[in-house]
Order: sequence, then C-alpha cells, then structure tokens
Amino acid sequence: MEFKEHIHQLVEESLSLQPDLFLIDLHIDDHSRIQVVLDGDNGVSLQQCIKVSRHIENELDREVHDFSLEVTSAGATHPLQMARQYKKNIGRKLAVHTIDNNSIKATLTEADDEQITLEWEAREPKPIGKGKHTVVKHLQVPYDQIEKATVQIQFK
Repeated sequence: MEFKEHIHQLVEESLSLQPDLFLIDLHIDDHSRIQVVLDGDNGVSLQQCIKVSRHIENELDREVHDFSLEVTSAGATHPLQMARQYKKNIGRKLAVHTIDNNSIKATLTEADDEQITLEWEAREPKPIGKGKHTVVKHLQVPYDQIEKATVQIQFK
C-alpha cells in the first residue's frame, strides 16, 4: 500500500473510534510531512488530537518511512468547508463571501445538506411616509455559491 493511502486509512480508522470528530483537511507533502486538520460536533479537545496522532504514529514504522506528523483542530478562524461545520454553528454570526463577490455578515439560522440561511437586520425606508424602519432580512445561499465563510468571534 502506498504511504499516502496508508495515512488516509489510518486517519479514517482513528475517526471511526471518535464519531463526533470529522476530517477537514489531510495534507501529505513530498517530504512526508503529514498535516491533519480536524473539527468536531462539540469542538476538538487536545486529548482528541493526541488520540488521533497516537493512532497514526503507532501504526507507522519510522525505520521504513521517516515522517513528521501534526494533528490540529480547525480553529476559530479557519473557513467553514463542510455542511457539518455549518450545522454545528447555527446561531452564530458568519462573514460570508459569495462567488459573485457579495459579502454578508449575518446570523446563521439554518443549514442543511444543500444550503444555509442567513438572517440580519437592515434599516430601510418606510413604505409610507418619511424615515426608516428596521426590517429582518433572510437569504438562502447554496454551498456551491459560497467562496469563503468564517465564524465571527464576538466579545461581550
């Protein structure tokens, strides 16, 4: 079995033992540097990263193939990539950039396997009379229209 395929298999085995975790990115370069980026339905703890790292490392022989291994969590500023990540962030504020160059900062209210729904408040002219009033806007965005989406960290 090729080295890269073996690593993929080991990562999948390890994640099957921790079903609340899922793979965001797996990169193996030409110098055998392995980078595994994880996310979880309830976040990712240091202990979970260690378990995945140990599972991979214990199954590889450094005498046969020298490598370096890094297992990390996606982190708060890592762009969302999978429907599962959007679903776990319902209720949080996102910055979404679409492929048609629109930027929206709004609350994620729904996420399914096809699209997300965003909600925000906007000031608009009143339909009758002078002045403005606040309206609640909704927008559904299919995943294939999202160029980049990140969770906005709010400090209170």
